[in-house]
Amino acid sequence: MSSSTKNQKVKVALCIGIMCAVSYLAVYVARNILGAVTPQILADGILNEAQMGTLSSIYFITYAVGQLINGAIGDKISAKYMMSIGLVLAGISNLVFALVEESPMAMYIAYAATGFFLSMIYGPMTKVVAENVDELYVARCSLGYNFSSFFGSPAAGMLAAVLTWQMTFTVSSALLAFMGIVTFVCFTVFEKRGVIVPQKRVVHEQTGDGIKSLIQHDIIRFTLIAIITGVIRTTVVFWLPTYLVQYLGYTSETSAIIFTVATFIISFTAFISVFAYEKMGRRSVFSCFVFFIIAALGFALLYFVKLPLLNVVVIVVAIMASNASASILWSVYCPSLKDTGMVSSATGFIDFASYMAAAASSAIFGNAVSVIGWNGLILVWLGLMVFGIAICLPFNFKKKKA
Repeated sequence: MSSSTKNQKVKVALCIGIMCAVSYLAVYVARNILGAVTPQILADGILNEAQMGTLSSIYFITYAVGQLINGAIGDKISAKYMMSIGLVLAGISNLVFALVEESPMAMYIAYAATGFFLSMIYGPMTKVVAENVDELYVARCSLGYNFSSFFGSPAAGMLAAVLTWQMTFTVSSALLAFMGIVTFVCFTVFEKRGVIVPQKRVVHEQTGDGIKSLIQHDIIRFTLIAIITGVIRTTVVFWLPTYLVQYLGYTSETSAIIFTVATFIISFTAFISVFAYEKMGRRSVFSCFVFFIIAALGFALLYFVKLPLLNVVVIVVAIMASNASASILWSVYCPSLKDTGMVSSATGFIDFASYMAAAASSAIFGNAVSVIGWNGLILVWLGLMVFGIAICLPFNFKKKKA
């Protein structure tokens, strides 16, 4: 590869990566806001724990179903329109949520709409990366928006620490709408400069051909990995502020600060996971296997650690290890489906499975605390990691060529 060609490929990866990272940050700030302000909403008596669990489940369901629908549409319609429209409409529905606090039902509907509109982003975005970024740089290009997916939590926590929950939602709404406009403009400029080049869509003669191709690409195993990690990276992080208050005894204010710091640290998982993936021979399944082992050890230790500060450290490490498997899934596996012609559809399906699991677990977790307690939930999290270890067996011992 000549120096000029290499530089051009690096430039394309950098431009697309930065644009996707900034856009996706707005998405994840919005989707983590509710978890960050949950202690405030509970303290104000707007909703109770069960209602909060229902609200988060409704969001996960609409987001999941939206991923399934919008993922398929994303293989047919330009990502420029899908992403920009989704961001703007999500901003509007997110703002409505903050204005209808007197009606739980209206809050449910508004937040459900937010989930659906936000689901218009990820599938089409992954398709753009897969089709326009050289395979050597895909994982590194994906680092930006995977970092954003984790950094959204501390960003939301920072807003929740200094603003009322209503203002936190308002700021998030403005950010979404603004990024919708920026995304449209950036896509237009990139298309004119040849950074993003529309690709001819691969059309399978029969639906079964497409499914067969995805199965050959190990989609069943990675869908199960998505389900497991989805519970941890969405539901567990969502309930983390409440865990800090109810289980570890911190105040709501201190909980918001700890949540911000903890999730800021967790946000660097994307960089750690891709670095480790490359050091372990660029083997996706083997990397996930190692990360699940670390996560299992972390949750096992969490059960016995009662010192609050040490407990926080352990749960952060466990979440990071689980999220590392998720990073491999989204940064490496999904873009690798380029030759199937179904990157957006497959990514949407995997995300659908992930969030449906998160929806079910969020409702269960919200009601299970009073039944089995936080210690019982820790054992459930441990069991999920053990299941993840089993899913990764057997794995490919052969290293990929750089």
